[in-house]
Parts: sequence; C-alpha cells; structure tokens
Amino acid sequence: MNNLWGDRAWLAAVTIGVIAMSVLPFVANDYLVGTGLTLLMWLALTQSWCVLSKMTGYVSLGHVVFYGLGAYLMVVTWQQLPFVLVILAAGGLAALFAALVGLPVLRVRGPYFVILTFGLAELVKFSIMAAESASGTASRILFGTPDLVVVYFSMFALALLATGLLTWVSRSRFGHGLRSLRENEEAAETLGVPVVRFKLIAFVLSAAIPGMVGAVMALRSTYFVVGGVFDPMISITVIAMAILGGGDNAKGPVLGVVFLFLIQELLWANAPLLYMIILGAILITFVLLLPNGLVGLAGARARRREARAAGARP
Repeated sequence: MNNLWGDRAWLAAVTIGVIAMSVLPFVANDYLVGTGLTLLMWLALTQSWCVLSKMTGYVSLGHVVFYGLGAYLMVVTWQQLPFVLVILAAGGLAALFAALVGLPVLRVRGPYFVILTFGLAELVKFSIMAAESASGTASRILFGTPDLVVVYFSMFALALLATGLLTWVSRSRFGHGLRSLRENEEAAETLGVPVVRFKLIAFVLSAAIPGMVGAVMALRSTYFVVGGVFDPMISITVIAMAILGGGDNAKGPVLGVVFLFLIQELLWANAPLLYMIILGAILITFVLLLPNGLVGLAGARARRREARAAGARP
C-alpha cells in the first residue's frame, strides 16, 4: 500500500505510540510523565468531541461543561467513595446531563448551536460558582490523591477508549448515518435516517468520556477552582486540535493533538507573549489553505506519489 495513512501504517503508528506511552512512566521523570498525561488528556477530549462535531457538523463550543461536571463530582465526593467508582460515575453524570439537555439543544444548527452550547457551559459554571459562594466555599484542596502513575494510566485508558470509540463510530452504520446528517439533514431524514435519535446518541457518547477525563484531572491538580475546570479555552483548544488534524476518524485528532501540543510547548518556552498570536495565525493558515487538516495534506501527498509511480510504470 502506497498510501501513508492506510490501515497498516495507521495500525503500526498506533502500536508504536501505545508502547511508548505505556513505558513512559517507568523511564521518565515526573515532569515528562505530567507532560504525557496532558497530551493524553487532550487526545481523549478531542476524540470524544469529534464523535459529535466532526461526524455531524454540529460544532460544540461547550464541551468543557462535561469536563467540569466530572471534575466537580470528583471533588465533592473525594474520600467518600472509591475514586475509580467516582470516575465511572462522572462519565454517567456527563452522559445524563447530555441526554437531558440534548433534545432542546440539538434543535438548533449552525452558529446558533455554537452559541447555545457556549452559553450552556457558562450557565452551568456560574450556577455552580453561585452555589459554592452561597456555601462559603471559594476553592477546595484534595488531600491523599493517588500517585501520578495511577493518574497517568487512568488517563491512558480513557485516551484509548476515546480513540476506540471514534474508530468504531466512523466505520459503523451509525457513523455513516451521522455523516449523512452533516451533508444534508433533511435529505437524510427523507431517506429514513432517525435524525433525532442519532444526534442524541452522538451527543451522549461525546459527553461521557470528557466527564471521566475531568474527574481524573481533578486528582492531578488537587487544587480545585470552579472557573478553572469550566474554562472556555478547554473547548477552544479541543476545536483547534480537531481542525488542525482534519478528517472525521481517529487519525485526525491524533495528528492534530500531537502537532498543536508540540507547538504549545515550544511557544510557551520560547515566545509566551506571542503564543496566542502565533496560534491564531496557524489556525487561519489551516482554515484557508488546508481545510482538510493534516490528514488531508498527507492524503494529497500520497495520491501525488501514487500518480507519479503510475506514470513511471512502462
């Protein structure tokens, strides 16, 4: 297979990545392990975001609400329940919240959906902040949190789960139905696609993993502030990573997350004051010149190589 991003190459790359991330905590210092943990966090969040937004075209700017709910559940139940049970419950809470708000939220499209999801996340954030303020709690500290390696492998499992979920969705009949909504929702409904049910299922699936991710990251930070876990920049960063990666399968988020994460590390170290300007310029460049992201770029290069190889054959 000449295509660089064919199934065999993708499987080989994933295998190497999984092995490398598996041994990282045993050969690296805490700083590198923490860096790997952050990378896995972004990967899990971006893969889960793509289940809804890349597959259906419904761009959510409120993905952080699920992350924040999971983190908040971990904090308020800390040392009352086993943390593994709370992580699972955080995914359930996020999925339940998505199911409850999904039907009214998913009735709108385009920029209205973007604005509504952003407003919903801000509403939840300020509601929790008001409740915390009324109880006289400005912040919380978690004592006795698990070792960094335990937190790392918990996030590693969530990143694998999110990648597997998007891979399954993108290849399934359900995923093809979601793509039909992205292309033309009215036509899809006419052809018998259960539009409302498919959108709601995708919304719920995309919410569960961020809830668990938020619960795990609460154990990492140990110091909890509501505004921090409901920060809109989390949603914006996820969207940027998905745009840079391109595609509507698991390959795009992996490329986008690694690419933007490396750029973030370089810019924070060498040009912290110019970070947002440079990041904005990169996003504009990709939107205008590479609308299909890194996946599209790699695919185009592979097709050109195949065309040259075919032309060189006698």
